[in-house]
Amino acid sequence: MGQVLTIDRAKARPANRRDVRAQLPLGQILSGDCVAAMRGLPDASVDLIFADPPYNLQLGGDLNRPDGSHVDAVTNDWDRFDSFAVYDGFTRDWLAEARRVLKPDGALWVIGSYHNIFRVGAILQDMGFWILNDIVWRKSNPMPNFRGTRFTNAHETLIWASMGEKAKYHFNYRAMKTLNDELQMRSDWVIPLCGGQERLKKGGTKVHPTQKPEALLYRVMLATTEKGDVVLDPFFGTGTTGAVAKRLGREWIGCERDDTYRAAALDRIEAALPLDESALTTMQSRKDAPRVAFGALVEAGMIEPGAILFDRQRRWTASVRADGSLESGGLTGSIHGVGKDLQGAPSCNGWTFWHIEQDGEVKALDALRQLFLLRIED
Repeated sequence: MGQVLTIDRAKARPANRRDVRAQLPLGQILSGDCVAAMRGLPDASVDLIFADPPYNLQLGGDLNRPDGSHVDAVTNDWDRFDSFAVYDGFTRDWLAEARRVLKPDGALWVIGSYHNIFRVGAILQDMGFWILNDIVWRKSNPMPNFRGTRFTNAHETLIWASMGEKAKYHFNYRAMKTLNDELQMRSDWVIPLCGGQERLKKGGTKVHPTQKPEALLYRVMLATTEKGDVVLDPFFGTGTTGAVAKRLGREWIGCERDDTYRAAALDRIEAALPLDESALTTMQSRKDAPRVAFGALVEAGMIEPGAILFDRQRRWTASVRADGSLESGGLTGSIHGVGKDLQGAPSCNGWTFWHIEQDGEVKALDALRQLFLLRIED
């Protein structure tokens, strides 16, 4: 179970890089101001930062629906700044600490609205971060504009940035494509606002006015972290980042100065159930995936010699030979070569072209390859 923790910066600095992880307050919520809390973390120790800073909404007066009922809005003191200059200074302070604690191949995510995201984006560019994407979180159920004076605010913007123009960073392209039904993941994400059982309430009132949906953090972490990576959230709130990190097998650190939010976050994360090991294994990009020969599946007994393969439309068939090659009407060769020759095509990906029926179920060879990879990784 996590706990609230205050750390001493001097004691937090490790003697060498091997001791960095051991010195991190993993699974802890650091109390107090986020800038002061981050100063206690070692240099270059965090893989990813997800930041949901105050938006500085500059709201004036109460907001009511046409029926006169009150609309919950962000009127908390933590979202109030005396001027844009004060807000910019606050932004530079927390971004400076974020840059210090991120690893050279780490990355930063920041979410905001039109009130603040452009100011934050300009400042992080000035500080050396390199913007990789801006993501539009399009809300499928946005709050209407009750006054009818502007367009309905139906989206927020996320900035994904690396440590510099030439810096390495992590992107699980294949996992995102798989998540998106084998289509490239776009930069506009349609995700509903946090609601239902996910929305934390106390006495019928929202615990936090801007609680983010877990689906949003799930996609961020699945796209840009690996199992075991350390994710820091300087504006932890009620712990969405921590709950999703626990589910996905990532480590987390939070910073939060509000006692009520910290207590709610700890209870929430304690109740979060991590995914099992097999579920945590995501599709790898082609450049990262281990190379597998078709013959290895034959050796492992996943495909028997003599088994019949066929394309999706069952136009062609081929039999599997003991050495992992195929034979079809006098043609012999690899799964790729035979598939290419049968189609008269310049090339063929045999893993996706050929299928097999096992236990009454038709499977692409690529599905069997993924099962084989899971076995060897275990």
